Amino acid sequence: MKKILAELNKRRDRYRTLEKELSSPELLADREKHTAKAKEYADLKEIVTAYGEYIVLDDERAGLLKMVEDEDEKSEYTALAAEELKEIEKTLSDKKNILEELLLDVDDKEYKRNAIVEIRAGTGGVEASLFAADLYKMYTKYAIGKGWKSSVISLSESEKKGIKEIIFSIEGQNVFKNLRFEMGTHRVQRVPETEASGRIHTSAATVAVLPEAEDVEVDIKPQNLKIDYYRASGAGGQHVNVTDSAVRITHLPTGVVVSCQDERSQHKNKAKAMRVLKARVLEKLNEEKDKERSDNRKKQVGSGDRSQKIRTYNFPENRVTDHRIGLTVYNLANILEGDLEQIIPVLIKEDRKVKLTS
Repeated sequence: MKKILAELNKRRDRYRTLEKELSSPELLADREKHTAKAKEYADLKEIVTAYGEYIVLDDERAGLLKMVEDEDEKSEYTALAAEELKEIEKTLSDKKNILEELLLDVDDKEYKRNAIVEIRAGTGGVEASLFAADLYKMYTKYAIGKGWKSSVISLSESEKKGIKEIIFSIEGQNVFKNLRFEMGTHRVQRVPETEASGRIHTSAATVAVLPEAEDVEVDIKPQNLKIDYYRASGAGGQHVNVTDSAVRITHLPTGVVVSCQDERSQHKNKAKAMRVLKARVLEKLNEEKDKERSDNRKKQVGSGDRSQKIRTYNFPENRVTDHRIGLTVYNLANILEGDLEQIIPVLIKEDRKVKLTS
């Protein structure tokens, strides 16, 4: 707990420093710096407030403990103090858990972000594209259950209502915090409808979950962009082929390329493509930072690598297994209906434990 308290004292000191700086005329004159520091101040407020409450309770605990342990001051109030001490110690334990979680959240500012989710069919042909569609439905139903909003940015369909590739956004509270461990390769084992012999096939789809970038983090200069407009193709109605509504944006410094053609409006397609572009550029920048802090990268559940096999969905056994933490749930139908509360909180808890004990 000493290490945690030391970190909390640092956060509190930083909060008090920012409080003074934000009222200074010099900082008020610099809008960009003021905005950045105001955001840092707001991010720290919750943890500093919770730490203040913890200190008040800890002082009460110390007073009650002295009363209970003082042999010369035994009285009728000692038993009452002992009961109150038990309650306060339980509350302090709960507060400690909350502070630990808040401390981790403050260290990773991306946790509160919205997310850009990309699902691509992998090995397995049509069956893989059907599984990709299943994953998309799973995440959108999970989002509905959390009170989040999802919207499609780009979609490429296959036969039998499968999905070759889909990019969509999810907006709400702590979206990236909850979905960040979904990145990787998801594997399905089941008998396809076209398989007459009843043989089980293994197919896969990859999922990428990117925190949505903020403008202050990713400075996308117009001169660093190559924007191409062209006529959309494929399903979508006759209108897609009569105007140059499709957009392809290339970020020249990083080589990141994003295309979008789902909307009739060129302006809307460009706006959607820019959201994905910023998220991918931020991911690339974070990958470079992660190379510098590889030790910290290891202190989490999973590597965040898109190619890492993270989960298997086995239909014959009604089983879902998360390979990173050895969790197996025999409730596959409910999982695919969006009941990820059986998996995601366990991943978050395990990740928290790994980080706090490292």
